[in-house]
Amino acid sequence: MELRPRPQPPREPEPAECCQSGCDPCVYDRYWDAVEKFEQALLEWESAQTMRPICPKSTD
Repeated sequence: MELRPRPQPPREPEPAECCQSGCDPCVYDRYWDAVEKFEQALLEWESAQTMRPICPKSTD
């Protein structure tokens, strides 16, 4: 079974990255979309971790 790395949260935009002119989509809209995807990926990753079989420690 291949171990997937833990998903990393998206980088929050710096305040200066938003031009405040009502862009559609705004950098913050894209950020919040990425946060939702990250949260879903994290739930899936955590679920896979709890389902992973535990290998006994080797006594060799």
